[in-house]
Amino acid sequence: MATGNSSNSSSVLLKTSMGSVVLELYWDHAPKTCKNFSQLAQRGYYNGVIFHRIISDFMIQGGDPTGTGRGGTSIYGDKFEDEVSPELRFTGAGILAMANSGPNTNGSQFFITLAPTPFLDRKHTIFGRVQEGMKVVQRMGLVGTDSNDRPRDEVKILEAHVIDA
Repeated sequence: MATGNSSNSSSVLLKTSMGSVVLELYWDHAPKTCKNFSQLAQRGYYNGVIFHRIISDFMIQGGDPTGTGRGGTSIYGDKFEDEVSPELRFTGAGILAMANSGPNTNGSQFFITLAPTPFLDRKHTIFGRVQEGMKVVQRMGLVGTDSNDRPRDEVKILEAHVIDA
């Protein structure tokens, strides 16, 4: 498998402490978001970063190098604007989207859904989906968490790589 350079056909491979996940990126729908995610992966930004928030039957969230849920920046500086496509909806498990703290506050944090979440439609930029490794994502969604949805046992991105689709 060749490493790509954030071309419009690239995907991202996450090697995690629970197995590998390949994420297909929706370059046509969210080019700025896909560029941010793939370049952060290529730069090693996500290497060693934990999934700091896991809610069973909802989503797994990671991408914050501080591990607190309050950190992370984009390649564009601090935050960047949403790229919401009305035709993309949270219809099932395996949808990749940006975590945010309100409109146009995207940084480096992302989440992957574990179930349909229509209440998130048009509130978060959907920029991809799980192409391979959905069973790994589902297992992540089953880990024990504390009262703040933080995993009791660390679930970590060991390495993230851009790959040619």
